[in-house]
Amino acid sequence: MHAAGYASPQGSTGGLVLHTAGCTADGRRSYQIVYADPYQILAPYHEALVDLSRMMKDPNLPKLDDVGDFIPTQLDAAGKFVDKDKLYALPYDAPTMIWQYRKDLFEKYGERMKQDLGFDPTPRDESTWEEIYKTSKWFKENARQDVPYGHGAQAKQHDSLMNDFSNLLWSYGGDYFEEGQKVGRFGSTDPGEPVLDSEEAIEAADMYRRLVSIAHPGSLGWDWEGVGSAFTAGQMAMAVNWHEFAAGNETGDLKGKVGYARLPRGPKRSASMYGGTGLGINATAPEKEQKAAWLFVNWATSKKTQLANLKSEVGGGTPTRDSVYKLPEVEKARKPPSKMPNILTADAVFEAWKPENIGLRPKIAAWNECDTAIFTELSKMLAGQQGPDDCMRKTKDGFVQAIDNAASLRSA
Repeated sequence: MHAAGYASPQGSTGGLVLHTAGCTADGRRSYQIVYADPYQILAPYHEALVDLSRMMKDPNLPKLDDVGDFIPTQLDAAGKFVDKDKLYALPYDAPTMIWQYRKDLFEKYGERMKQDLGFDPTPRDESTWEEIYKTSKWFKENARQDVPYGHGAQAKQHDSLMNDFSNLLWSYGGDYFEEGQKVGRFGSTDPGEPVLDSEEAIEAADMYRRLVSIAHPGSLGWDWEGVGSAFTAGQMAMAVNWHEFAAGNETGDLKGKVGYARLPRGPKRSASMYGGTGLGINATAPEKEQKAAWLFVNWATSKKTQLANLKSEVGGGTPTRDSVYKLPEVEKARKPPSKMPNILTADAVFEAWKPENIGLRPKIAAWNECDTAIFTELSKMLAGQQGPDDCMRKTKDGFVQAIDNAASLRSA
């Protein structure tokens, strides 16, 4: 979810300025600490990062406070690449896409919608993307005095579009590669042939096209910030967005009026895009500086610091350690009113983080080019320039070319 060179769009770095580039153009080290996006930094540049297991075994350095306390899927996705015995980053944040909706509007119109639509539109485990489409259309046609549109999307020709669409791709049974979850969790140097032209992928693209066709018209120009701002401004009844936008939802007019749920199901499953990033150490830095960086990385991902970030008055980050969620003050804050607004999403993200629900994009060296291929072709589809089948076929071709280009660079 994060563009190379930038911190989390949700501001979950807690005010710290962390860098994703470790070296200057001439190869000299520039920064000691790396905010290592798993897909844009870790996968292509893992060899330039310190194996943190070496730091953890050094008797002269502070010990890590229980590596097993990190949520397992996040430790693998944010910290490892292919070799499961090497750890290149510690999970620092964990933004995840969930369903955000206006509880007050669903309560006001719930019975009427249930009668008109023939199903309960309130978010629940059985909710489907087809139901979301119908519910959104109902709001648009019947509740304009309270809300102009049923939902909004982050469908700008941007990384956000890939994220938004991927939730449907996985839920409809499609994927980027045959072993997509494994490639997303541990990464791969040889992911195999892309499977984006499957019937399931094409069906997901068609469903996404339908959803955007009735969404707020601003959706085609919005990334996560755009849809988040429009939602808090009362422009739609529902939105799929990163869960850390709860910090913004729980201010102003919407305080206490927003509900949070796991994303709807497709024919295969529910899937929620994970966008977490870890902190790593630049392997080109002098050894003394690497050890100093370890002090920071260890502190920044510690239980005490994660709790402090969660309680931050500017919104707070998301703990990546399981024990933080079990603290009495955190458990109490899961129900409104809460001084830790992001923790109000806990029930939704816990469901989203289950192995069967989490969505993991491919952790491969060619990901930046693959990302561009998919959001470019999706944009053409949303503009009516091609159908879902051509969109996914051309995206597959773009992936093949990107992977071939990456292989050529490695062998050069």
